[in-house]
Amino acid sequence: MNIKGAIFDLDGTLLDSMPYWENLGYEYLIREGYSPREDLNEALKTMSLAQSARYFREFYSVPKSEQEIINDIIRLIEEQYRCEVPLKASAKDVLKKLHKSGVRMCIATATGHDLAKAALKRLDAEKYFEFILTPLEAGTGKDDPAFFEKALNMLDTPRHETIVVEDALHAIISAKKAGLFVAAIYDKSAHYEKEEIKRTADIYFNSFEDWKVVL
Repeated sequence: MNIKGAIFDLDGTLLDSMPYWENLGYEYLIREGYSPREDLNEALKTMSLAQSARYFREFYSVPKSEQEIINDIIRLIEEQYRCEVPLKASAKDVLKKLHKSGVRMCIATATGHDLAKAALKRLDAEKYFEFILTPLEAGTGKDDPAFFEKALNMLDTPRHETIVVEDALHAIISAKKAGLFVAAIYDKSAHYEKEEIKRTADIYFNSFEDWKVVL
């Protein structure tokens, strides 16, 4: 495939950030001086941020309002993006290779624009991307093919020569519905959907180490 454009997801694709999200509640309680139950991550798995804050008040008796807890958690994940979250192994090698070949690239992520930019800047990867597109700017989420249409239009590269790199099944499905070639990359957070992801995407990587072999 002659690649002219590349639309990259961020979390779970370029950034090895999902463990930070998965352990966010645990980390919050530890910092607040509480001993989290072993089943905490499972309990929080399907909860929104507001529901998690309510859970902390009810089950751990955290003496703060729900909004105060939400603000604390947001500050905690911001700190991790600005200071800790790493790139996935060999991701920068792939970005360098594409950039050197003149491929136009962008970030298409559900993460807030400022957080995404801060992480990429710290990791010396911001320079590879022409823009960052989030649901706020697109006016729709990644479960909607229109999100990827927006990214493609902004990137201004031919559809048949543009690749989407994703780890999440719902986004892969949307990108395929938008008529784009999709390369899926493994992330532990989506392990239970691995086989369906492999069936849905055009190509599948276990890691960015595979990239040079396939494309």
